[in-house]
Amino acid sequence: MPIPAFGVGTFRLQGQTVIDSVRNALDVGYRAIDTAQIYENEADVGQAIAESNVARADLYITTKIWVPNYAKDKLVPSLKDSLAKLRTDYVDLTLIHWPAPDNGVSVDEFMTALAEAKAQGLTRQIGISNFPIAETRAAVGRDQIATNQIELSPYLQNRKLTAFLKEADIPVTSYMTLAYGKVLKDPVIGKIAQRHAATPAQVALAWALQLGYAVIPSSTKRENLASNLLAQDLRLTDEDMAQIAALERNGREVSPDGLAADWD
Repeated sequence: MPIPAFGVGTFRLQGQTVIDSVRNALDVGYRAIDTAQIYENEADVGQAIAESNVARADLYITTKIWVPNYAKDKLVPSLKDSLAKLRTDYVDLTLIHWPAPDNGVSVDEFMTALAEAKAQGLTRQIGISNFPIAETRAAVGRDQIATNQIELSPYLQNRKLTAFLKEADIPVTSYMTLAYGKVLKDPVIGKIAQRHAATPAQVALAWALQLGYAVIPSSTKRENLASNLLAQDLRLTDEDMAQIAALERNGREVSPDGLAADWD
């Protein structure tokens, strides 16, 4: 099954805030939900799903393994714990959250453990997150990698990495597509939005979608969740895309010491 093109993110949302966000997202039509062990909200996400009227078979749930759980004797038990919190027998996609080169666990060890989780039926697909080219190359081969989820926005377009991923037939999932909201104030994005009677958020998301990336924006506001979904219906012109391409500024927002490998 391909990665859904549009999902809802839950980074930095916890407690009733994330319960409300996921519930509203499901209400307005989202069917893909992205969480992670380190977000400490899997139980809240599970509650929101359980209290919804959406059947599990209609959902695509992604979680990510956190760094202390990469070792071969820890990964599967940690994923089982995530499943219990999410109140499901399986997730659709499980990602290794960061390469964490100083963690003492090799790429071979954690990808083998991740493939084992899939073999046990705990996850339908496996993938990686925040992996540059060299680490992606090391991760390839044990099983089909469903996606590399990376920070990607009009200000951080990651052209070298995305070109490699396209060549390797590894789909891209873009997170922080709005650069913590910074692109919403961009005058170029604003003018494109005006031309299309759209919002700046819709323009940025449509840009990523037109490049073939999946997106997982988050919001605590129901109206924004619904509005963001409309990006799927927005078709940007070649000129629009060229103007957004020119906004590249290597504007990386996230690169934790010890977790990130050397970026391309």
